[in-house]
Amino acid sequence: MSERKATSAKAKPRIPRTITPGRLANIALHYLERYASSAENLRRVLERRVFKASLFHEDLDVDVAKGWIDDLIKRYQGAGLLNDLSYAEIRARSLMARGTATRVIRMKLMEKGVDGDTIDKALETLLDEHPEPELAAAIKLARRRHLGPYSDPAKREDYKDKHLAAMARAGFSYDMARRIVECDDKEELEDLLHPPLHSHR
Repeated sequence: MSERKATSAKAKPRIPRTITPGRLANIALHYLERYASSAENLRRVLERRVFKASLFHEDLDVDVAKGWIDDLIKRYQGAGLLNDLSYAEIRARSLMARGTATRVIRMKLMEKGVDGDTIDKALETLLDEHPEPELAAAIKLARRRHLGPYSDPAKREDYKDKHLAAMARAGFSYDMARRIVECDDKEELEDLLHPPLHSHR
């Protein structure tokens, strides 16, 4: 090992700067510039930074810092920088477009700290884009993963059980999985992706 590598290997871990209200605001804004976030998710991010800094700075009062976080969250909510409903709608729409089942979307939003009522409202907005969002998501998953009628016709029957299992693992019901996997015509599924829209509100 060279002298330079030996020196690098022995380098001490970087000590985080202490936390102040101004530093918390900078951390929060930097995070929001890079990622969409719910209020609770941002709170968790900031609390982790506070905890990490408190391991190196004994004068940092974690409880006081949590008060700074509370104030920051309220200020950003008031300014429109944090909006859980908007975040949940965008996230739900993005996940559905990738072929994510509704119950998995709900789980992922709950993991980010979004409350049940807000999740319900976000999922309801999907009806503005498709009368059967679960069906639309299932079709998009099948298309992306080459399942059912999107697979090689010569191997389709041999892989039927695997395709059903793949859709089940993705969170879709057995009935929905069969509806997609056993469909004989992918054009029929494509037509189902673009039905006439009617308001459900």
